[in-house]
Amino acid sequence: MNRTLLLILCDFLLLNLLALTRWEKAEPARPVQPPVPQLGANAQSADQDLLTAMRRSLADERGLREQTAAELSSTAAALSTREQELTAAETERVRLGTSLAQTQQAAATLTQKVAAATQETSLTKEEVARLQKELEAKRAEADRQQQALATLEKQQTEARARIENLSVAVKVAEQEKVLLKETADTYKQQAQAERVEREKVQATTIQLAAGVGQLAEKSADLTREIRDNRPINANVLYSDFLANRVNTSFTAIRPGLIGNVTRTKAAQTVLVTDGVQIYALLHLADSPFSFIEPGLEWDKIAVEFTRPPSYRSTAGSFAFLSLDPRVIAIPVSAAQAAALGAKVYQTTLDPVKFPDVVLISSSGKGYGEVSFKLDASQPGYVRVDNRIVKRLFGDYDPTRGDLVLSKTGELLGVMVTNDYCALVNNFLPAHWVKTGDDLHNAGIAAVLNDLGARYRALPFRLQ
Repeated sequence: MNRTLLLILCDFLLLNLLALTRWEKAEPARPVQPPVPQLGANAQSADQDLLTAMRRSLADERGLREQTAAELSSTAAALSTREQELTAAETERVRLGTSLAQTQQAAATLTQKVAAATQETSLTKEEVARLQKELEAKRAEADRQQQALATLEKQQTEARARIENLSVAVKVAEQEKVLLKETADTYKQQAQAERVEREKVQATTIQLAAGVGQLAEKSADLTREIRDNRPINANVLYSDFLANRVNTSFTAIRPGLIGNVTRTKAAQTVLVTDGVQIYALLHLADSPFSFIEPGLEWDKIAVEFTRPPSYRSTAGSFAFLSLDPRVIAIPVSAAQAAALGAKVYQTTLDPVKFPDVVLISSSGKGYGEVSFKLDASQPGYVRVDNRIVKRLFGDYDPTRGDLVLSKTGELLGVMVTNDYCALVNNFLPAHWVKTGDDLHNAGIAAVLNDLGARYRALPFRLQ
């Protein structure tokens, strides 16, 4: 084989070797590229731009590869033509040598381009895959962030709605506050006006109350004056006595020559007060005692109040009054007076206001209206003129122990004789005597002797 043909065959084999070699498998290992930094959620537009640029680059590379493939096809066609023209190529060896050199140079250049294109193509595929993964990751992250953004927007919408509701509530509360303030101001003004009106009414009420009080005082004074100056009918006074009389009984026991001596006395009287204490008034003749006989010791003394149908109570003591020893005052408690249901008479302050008095029998069998006179020699007594009796009712003969009432309905005194009435204007005791079951050493005899001496010392006309 000649040298020219050998060169042609070598060129042909070299071109086939270059065309059939898998350059992507023979490519050396590329250095590991550092990881692309994580992009933010807001880098989506930059990724899109990068992807677009890489797609354009791939399109350019694809065009270059197509161009290279076309050139390889042209080379193959040229080789086929050269084989057909081997016989003719000998003659044109010089020209083909030059052409071969050019072809070798073009093949080397083409080989470099093919290697570069293959390397760039491999690199582009890996980058596209990595970028695709990163894109998918970015899309997933974008979806997650989109969901988070949607959730955040929803929360913002709800918060905005709550804020709007709160704003409305605040506005309503402010309006209510304004209304309440206006209402409070109105109420305050009304309260102030009512306070002023109430003060006026109170002042008027005070004036009216003062006027009413003065009128009441004047009315009471007028009523008292009318009552004090208006005589009460004797029938009315007697009727009051019958309705308010109190049954009083004495029981006294002392030893005698043959057994015990028992004395009992009973009378009907009224309750009288000096403004402090209530008393039942009796004459000595209505008690078991006497100043005519010498004083005796008594072992037992009992005083009892009765009122129909079944009330009974006792007194713990009684007093002989200093104004006249024959007048006996028995203390009565308020509870006893209330239980007895009897009217409590007042003592008269002006015994000489009317010239007439009403006498009521201690037994309650009769009463009469008589005149009386003052006795200058005996200031504590008044003399009743029994000879001039205006009206007498019932089987009644005035005597000692009768109650004497003024024409105003107050107690004037007690008749101590048939002619004289002892004025009861105080209840100062001369002696107190206790009641009970064991009084033998109580000194009652001495008390009675002293009282008897005082009685005998009175003027004869008062005995």
